[in-house]
Amino acid sequence: MTSEYYPYSKYTRVWIPDSDDVWKAAEIVRDYKEGEPVLHLKLEDETPLEYSVGPKSNPLPFLRNPDILVGENDLTALSYLHEPAVLHNLRVRFIESNHIYTYCGIVLVAINPYEQLHIYGEEVITAYSGQNMGDMDPHIFAVAEEAYKQMARDERNQSIIVSGESGAGKTVSAKYAMRFFATVGGSANDTNVEEKVLASSPIMEAIGNAKTTRNDNSSRFGKYIQIGFSRHYHIIGANMRTYLLEKSRVVFQAEDERNYHIFYQLCASASLPEFKDLGLTSAEDFTFTSLGENIFIEGVNDAEDFKKTREAFTLLGVKESSQISIFKVVASILHLGNVEICSERDGESCHISKDDPHLQHFCRLLGVELQQMEHWLCHRKLATASETYVKKMSSKQANNARAALAKHIYARMFDWIVEHINMSLQTSFKQHSFIGVLDIYGFETFEVNSFEQFCINYANEKLQQQFNSHVFKLEQEEYMKEQIPWTLIDFYDNQPCIDLIEARLGILDLLDEECKVPKGTDQNWAQKLYKQHSSSAHFQKPRMSNTSFIIIHFADKVEYQCEGFLEKNRDTVYEEQINILKASQFQLVADLFHEKNDVAAPKSSRVNVRPAKSTPKAPNREHRKTVGHQFRSSLHLLMETLNATTPHYVRCIKPNDYKEAFSFDSGRAVQQLRACGVLETIRISAAGYPSRWTYPDFFSRYRVLLKRSDMTLADKKQVCRNLLETLIREPDMFQFGKTKIFFRAGQVAYLEKLRTDKFRAACIKIQKTVRGWLQRVRYRKIRKSAITLQRYGRGYLARRYAEFLRLTRAALVCQKQFRMVRDRRAFLRVRQAAVTIQAFSRGMYTRRIYKEFLLHHKAMIIQRSVRGWLQRKKFRRARVAAIIIQCAFRRVRAKKQLQQLKIEARSAQHLKKLNTGMENKIVQLQRKMDDQSNVYRSQNEQLLLQNSSLGSEVNKLQKQLEQVRSQQEGGGQLASLQEELERLREELKEASVQRKKLEEEHGSEKQTLQQRVEELEKENCLLKSEKEELNQRILQHSQSSEVNGSSVSLREASLQSELDAERQRYQNLLKEFSRVEQRYDNLKEEVCLSKFQPGHGRNPSNQSSLESDSNYPSISTSEVGDTEDSIQLVEEMGVEKAAMDISLFMKLQKRVRELEQERKRLQLSVDKMEELNKRKGSESKSPTSEQENADLAYNNLKRQELETENKKLKNDLNELRKTISERASQNNSSNELQDSYNLLLSQLKAASEELDARKEEVLILRAQIVSTAQLLEKNDHMQNSNHVPDANSKEPLDKEEALKAYHGLCESKKLLEAQLQTQSRQHKDELEALHTQIELLKDDIEKKQEILNYTSSLSPEAQVEYSVQQEITRLTNDNLDLKELVEKLEKNERKLKKQLRIYMKKVQELEAAQAAAQSSRARPELSRQVTVQRKEKDFEGMLEYYKEDEALLLKTLITDVRPNTVSATVPCLPAYILFMCIRHADYINDDQKVEALLTSTINCIKKVLKKNNDDFEMTSFWLANTSRLLHCLKQYSGDEAFMTQNTSKQNEHCLKNFDLAEYRQVLSDLSIQIYQQLIKVAEAIIQPMIVSAMLESESIPSLAGVKPMGYRNRSSSMDTDAGGPTSYTLEALIRQLGQFHDIMRDHGLDPEIVGQVVRQLFHCINAVTLNNLLLRKDVCSWSAGMQLRYNTSQMEEWLRGNNLYQSKAAATLEPIIQAAQLLQVKKKTTQDAEAICSLCSALTTQQIVKILNLYTPLNEFEERVTVSFIRNIQNNLQDRNDPPQLLVDTKQTFPVLFPYTPSALSLETLHIPASLGLDFLVRV
Repeated sequence: MTSEYYPYSKYTRVWIPDSDDVWKAAEIVRDYKEGEPVLHLKLEDETPLEYSVGPKSNPLPFLRNPDILVGENDLTALSYLHEPAVLHNLRVRFIESNHIYTYCGIVLVAINPYEQLHIYGEEVITAYSGQNMGDMDPHIFAVAEEAYKQMARDERNQSIIVSGESGAGKTVSAKYAMRFFATVGGSANDTNVEEKVLASSPIMEAIGNAKTTRNDNSSRFGKYIQIGFSRHYHIIGANMRTYLLEKSRVVFQAEDERNYHIFYQLCASASLPEFKDLGLTSAEDFTFTSLGENIFIEGVNDAEDFKKTREAFTLLGVKESSQISIFKVVASILHLGNVEICSERDGESCHISKDDPHLQHFCRLLGVELQQMEHWLCHRKLATASETYVKKMSSKQANNARAALAKHIYARMFDWIVEHINMSLQTSFKQHSFIGVLDIYGFETFEVNSFEQFCINYANEKLQQQFNSHVFKLEQEEYMKEQIPWTLIDFYDNQPCIDLIEARLGILDLLDEECKVPKGTDQNWAQKLYKQHSSSAHFQKPRMSNTSFIIIHFADKVEYQCEGFLEKNRDTVYEEQINILKASQFQLVADLFHEKNDVAAPKSSRVNVRPAKSTPKAPNREHRKTVGHQFRSSLHLLMETLNATTPHYVRCIKPNDYKEAFSFDSGRAVQQLRACGVLETIRISAAGYPSRWTYPDFFSRYRVLLKRSDMTLADKKQVCRNLLETLIREPDMFQFGKTKIFFRAGQVAYLEKLRTDKFRAACIKIQKTVRGWLQRVRYRKIRKSAITLQRYGRGYLARRYAEFLRLTRAALVCQKQFRMVRDRRAFLRVRQAAVTIQAFSRGMYTRRIYKEFLLHHKAMIIQRSVRGWLQRKKFRRARVAAIIIQCAFRRVRAKKQLQQLKIEARSAQHLKKLNTGMENKIVQLQRKMDDQSNVYRSQNEQLLLQNSSLGSEVNKLQKQLEQVRSQQEGGGQLASLQEELERLREELKEASVQRKKLEEEHGSEKQTLQQRVEELEKENCLLKSEKEELNQRILQHSQSSEVNGSSVSLREASLQSELDAERQRYQNLLKEFSRVEQRYDNLKEEVCLSKFQPGHGRNPSNQSSLESDSNYPSISTSEVGDTEDSIQLVEEMGVEKAAMDISLFMKLQKRVRELEQERKRLQLSVDKMEELNKRKGSESKSPTSEQENADLAYNNLKRQELETENKKLKNDLNELRKTISERASQNNSSNELQDSYNLLLSQLKAASEELDARKEEVLILRAQIVSTAQLLEKNDHMQNSNHVPDANSKEPLDKEEALKAYHGLCESKKLLEAQLQTQSRQHKDELEALHTQIELLKDDIEKKQEILNYTSSLSPEAQVEYSVQQEITRLTNDNLDLKELVEKLEKNERKLKKQLRIYMKKVQELEAAQAAAQSSRARPELSRQVTVQRKEKDFEGMLEYYKEDEALLLKTLITDVRPNTVSATVPCLPAYILFMCIRHADYINDDQKVEALLTSTINCIKKVLKKNNDDFEMTSFWLANTSRLLHCLKQYSGDEAFMTQNTSKQNEHCLKNFDLAEYRQVLSDLSIQIYQQLIKVAEAIIQPMIVSAMLESESIPSLAGVKPMGYRNRSSSMDTDAGGPTSYTLEALIRQLGQFHDIMRDHGLDPEIVGQVVRQLFHCINAVTLNNLLLRKDVCSWSAGMQLRYNTSQMEEWLRGNNLYQSKAAATLEPIIQAAQLLQVKKKTTQDAEAICSLCSALTTQQIVKILNLYTPLNEFEERVTVSFIRNIQNNLQDRNDPPQLLVDTKQTFPVLFPYTPSALSLETLHIPASLGLDFLVRV
């Protein structure tokens, strides 16, 4: 060690002794110099202390280890190895981290937690299985795995020695070790030996365990269980040896203790029917079970435990009758204890009542005679050389004899049970090796120590000797292996103590000798001991006692009381009592007490199985041998076995005597550590080189201490040598081995101090630099701030002065202006006053003049009025006077004339003049009357004549009417036509009403379509505006690009993105337009189809009804009406939207068809009427001509009206056409709309032309029919007049010939007219197309001219930009046009393909029919040739094979196929081929063939998978094919649920005859099995890689730190033969996953199934990684968390790269992601605890607490997680309902789902490669 370094300096922490805590921590506050008597310390509570130091009495205190080493898994990893360091490390691990296991070299220290921990499940066993001992946290499973591994590797038997005090947990540790072996080394066959081994534990606990003051389930015997293994290391059997059963417990228990559990279990189950005969009651009623005064154990149900005991008996093959016999023996012991022995008066004898019920029960249960047992319980037989006599026993002797008998019975029963357990565990197989588990009592010392403690401590002395030699041997091997110079290590040898006990004339010899003396006593034996061994160093005599002795054991001094030694050593049982039991009527009871020498020993096939108790040759009877002799023999045998095996040590520690959970009593712990040899191990390790580092680890840890020159060396060993030689001056303090560096105790702490100092110096330097930089930054900031303040201050002052100047100038200006305004206002005020005065003065004068003028004017008006009134008054007075004068004058004259007339009237001459004219008038009137009378008479006569003629005519007409009515139809024709006319009028009205409704509906549709057009126009306008804005922005950007050249690329990128968005919007508009255009094409096709429908439609409302003899046929206006309606709708809706409204044209077509049918019906009725009229015409006579003329006149009038209406409709049609054309030419904004309008108009024109042609044909037809009818009528009339007899016979012939000729003419005329019209329409269409092209060219030329003009006005740069933009626009338009053309061509191609498939199918069916007809009777070879000929053509997707070729098919396609042979073909080719064969079997309706093929296929797949059960590629291949075959069976099953995605051809290929639902279920189950096998194979491949890749490999180099390693990382515990475990990197794991994914993808496995496989594998990765993280302290650090988070991110990246992130696989990594984050987050405050609780939602509370407990700082600058913080976490998470287990179940599998994924492959297109050799299959 360097001279500068002295350990006891200031701030050094030490351990000082303490009476309460054994050791107490302190810190040196002043440097200590050698020789000073006092060491100045400071305790943890800041209390100062002066610690006295002396060279002999009180040495310097022990030094404390650095905090980084506290809590280590291995105590030997501590730098300072001494008692306080060991105790503190155990305390920290147990109290703060709740770790009950700790390594101490080769010893596993197990502290009893007195609490049930969930760390022993199968998932923990799986985690420890296959791991090296130092890789995982300390655990009993790690020791068991090490023993199992060394047994398999070294082929050497192993032993696990479990020792400790009562209550320390020995039995539990041994039980878990056996459970590990039973799980890992399960039996290879179905014998379930491992279950039997575990089943022996409840039996042995029931009969060998009891409650003591220290332990509720204390083992009161020692046992050594040998578990036998086969050559393949499977359990094949077991054997058990027991040692030193505590028989005294049967008859005596101390206070608060119990007897063996079996007694209480039996009493608790006494109420069961099968136990009624035992006579048992409560355990309180029996002496042997109530001595401890407490028969219950808290938390233990004796009845339930008894059920488990009986189940264990049954599992081990013990019959029910034997079990009842055992329980009878147990019950008899209880009854024996209750037998009352009454003392006689003399005190020398005793007796038992004959009516004692317990004695009766005892004898009945054991099958012995009551009288004999009663007699020999109170008497004994004494044998001398000459005679034998019976002697009475006292009450005390009888009680002792009874107790001895009870103990002997129980011991015999115990041995019998152990023997039968061994018999059930033995095997006929040869044992290759074994692992022994020794569960034996530890060193014991009580206040009163007797024979039992003596034997126990004797056994521990032997075990400690073996332990010391083994540890010393391992140390020597380690030094020799590393070629370290070997120096003798002085260690404690307890051979003298062992010799004191077992040597000649030792304690046991003297005890046996005293037992042979007839009057031997304990006092005599004690005196012999004093005399013989008083000189021994390990033997002492107590000062105050003559009946005790002290032995100095390796652990402590123990004082033994001699009382009872002889009696317990003799273990005397009277022979007479044994003989009575031998004579029991129950065979089992008799067998219990027969000597082993009396029965021949059976031969055993077991290896290394020795009897529980060795039988010396000298004695003849076993019950005569002393207990000490038996125990010594069995102990020697045990030591021989242990020496022949490789031992593994488990030392169980009892933390306190109060059974409190996780409570640590340092005093009790130190006592046990001393007793169990842990401190001796530490001492041996500390005497040599306890600290050992590999060269890479040392270099990685301490390279910070290297110089720069040493870092350049490539040899790491030489670098380490140079460093150590520089740092440590004393060469004895370290040694260089082959692979490791060995250090003395304390050197690692020194190196850690140097490393910490280096880091501290570096930190100080960094802090100095950073602080200086911060101060400089602060100074610069202050200086800059000061300058800024000065600048702003000066600027403020300058601005304030400038403001002052401005204000001064402004004040002057304001004063000037103010004064000016003031003077001006004064002037204006004066001037205003003068003007006002003048104005008022002038106004006053003017008003005065006005008033005078007004008065004058008024006076004139008054004068004028007065003068006029006076004149009018004067005139009226003069006129009135004149009128009065005239009236008077005229009155006078009139009176005179009246008188004159009166005089003349009285004269006769006047009368004569009056009568002169009257006579002439009267004569004229008389003549006129006579003339009128004559005329009236003549008219009356004429009327009478006319009436008579009309009456005759009426009679004649009535007769004719009767004749007509007799002919049935003559008179009703007119009425029927009138009715028809009325009906047609009504229909016309209805049609008009419907037309109005349709107009209203179409009006609403027109509005909606107009709104849509407006929206599109608005959007178009918006796009145009945006386009213009973009053009302007482009121009602006191009102009600004000259200035800002560096930002051109960015702007171009933004413009490009905007251009792309614009292009996207434009393409969406084009898509909308193409959809509209498609609808227009559909409409055009429908119109074309309607154009070729036969006949003409007639509208019933416009149909005229004419009589059959009319010369003018009726004209149908239905077509005109329909055309009018269509054009009107087009006018209302607009051309573009009318083309989109398919429903409108569908209605029109439907209406046209209805009218056509109505027209035909009316035509037929008219024809029938005409024929009837023709027949009637021949019989009618001339008088009917008047009636026909009247009808003809009526019909002519009707025809004229209809013609007028027709003309009106034609005019309306022309007007509508004009308006439509005008609106179309005005509103159309695009050539496409103009073209659509022209096309629609041409179609309407063609329809109207065709209508006109049909009209002409109808007119000609009617005219021809009428003319023919007239000719026929004339001929008939002539023939009737000439009375030709055969006229009626020739008439039909002529009529038929005429009709035929007429029809021929009509057809030819129609054909010619149709051709002419077609040519004319084509010519018109061509002309219109040419005109349209001319217009388009003109528009194009105009646009180009405008572009040219616009371009010429731009700058050169703008011209380039504009030309580029125009070119882009042109290319975009061309691209869109080409896309439209491609879409049309693809559509046509699909149509042609569809037609081609139809034709091919027809041809195929025809060929198949011909082939079937030709080969119906031919041989099979011919049919095969036919199918081969059709191979080049299409086929039905079936494969035919013969029944005898089925085996060859399966062999070729399943058994012998390899995935690489079909890798280049269609994925899942075998599945398709098999299904095509199944289809053919279904096609020919062969159920046996279908069943045989499917069954054989499934069986063959199972065989192949069984043969290749570890081949991932083969398993994946058949999983893909099986699932594909399942999907094919579903897809072609004919079930509608599976046919939704099929093509029509696939639907034709569905199965016809069989329902294979049951086989689908079988295939589904097979797929699940294959999936599970695939998961199993994949997990077996990646599981060895997970821990190394995820936790150990350094994905981020030099991030992980290295800590000191303990003994468990030495080479002796590693698999050195195989070169150590293989190390895998994360890249290797990801590469392996990638291989899995590529294989599954290449095999065509469904992506959903691939996702589920990956999810399951990621769950395995998560479970294994998290379990190892929870069981390894070395990976629970910040740097390991960083590595783990990086690794998980790489796994997630792999998922994203393979499109598997949505498969829920990433969610399975959430626990380890959160665990990695937990290792990285802060862990100090309450807020941190809340953040952790919210963060770690995928982790359970136990896992979070476990990780926090395991968290280990790798450097001094990191801090541990405090206990209070962990308690805070637990309090926050107490509401969680987490599962109890700690580890994740690695065997959990997610349920697999096979989603239905139909194949798009057509079976008829499948090609079978010739390499498969399937030539015998025939394509059908």
